[in-house]
Amino acid sequence: MEIKKAIMAIAGAGTRFLPLSKVISKEFFPLLDKPLIQYVVEEAKKAGIEEIIFVINPGQKMIVDYIKPDKALEKLLIKRKKESALKDLKDSEAVFEGIKISFVVQKEPKGDGHAILQARKLIGNEPVAVLHCDDVIDSDVPAISQLIEVFKTCNAPVLALKQLPKENLPAYGVVANEKIANRLHKIKKIIEKPTLEEAPSDLVVVGKYILTPEVFDYLKTAKPTKKGEIFLAEVFDKMLSDGKMIYGCEVKGEWLECGDKLKWIKSFFYLAMKDPRYREELKQYLKTLK
Repeated sequence: MEIKKAIMAIAGAGTRFLPLSKVISKEFFPLLDKPLIQYVVEEAKKAGIEEIIFVINPGQKMIVDYIKPDKALEKLLIKRKKESALKDLKDSEAVFEGIKISFVVQKEPKGDGHAILQARKLIGNEPVAVLHCDDVIDSDVPAISQLIEVFKTCNAPVLALKQLPKENLPAYGVVANEKIANRLHKIKKIIEKPTLEEAPSDLVVVGKYILTPEVFDYLKTAKPTKKGEIFLAEVFDKMLSDGKMIYGCEVKGEWLECGDKLKWIKSFFYLAMKDPRYREELKQYLKTLK
């Protein structure tokens, strides 16, 4: 089955980015000169996705305003002959052209699994891509396209994986795996935030997946935590314990993490130093800092 739909869950409170996230939803934080959300929408579009379902919280209106063309601003830029700014505006609006946009509401933050479950009615009995806005992969081939290629051969859930230094593993979900081909793994178990001794490998889960309808069946019957949350990683682990197949793909490209302030700043600098518009002047400026 072709994968033409994607879920982007953006209902979280962004507590790691307070006080910034009091006024700006995390998915609109800038990464160089574009908001985070634009990177993942561009990735989905390049991968052939035709519909994106955004999972939002009840008061989240910024995404609706961002998607809509701003004719008043366009007229102002034309009047003031701001050609460069007008091009930037039109380019950002063009990202959403040709894609059907739908919204579902997660009334309370109850975990990423609960957020994804809210989109079930719009997915139907189809496989679906899931992309998190705070995981950007800088790659010639979109990361989600790499997962789709794996899905075509296995018809089972596929998780994006990245190799990390051992000392970083306790902050991530780490997989126990069986390597079956170059960059392709059979997942045996997922351990969330293990100690260095507990970590079963150096491969961690990135926030990009291909989910099958069966995953939604498990999400629907998943037992919430004491805080009432449902986490996708725990659902994957339950599926694995039941003998279900889940695969992992080490995606090619630079992983630009934006899950906390320091990672976001590092990712910002990575793109800035790569961009020929800013690289040389930034290099000179950094030399002046002590």
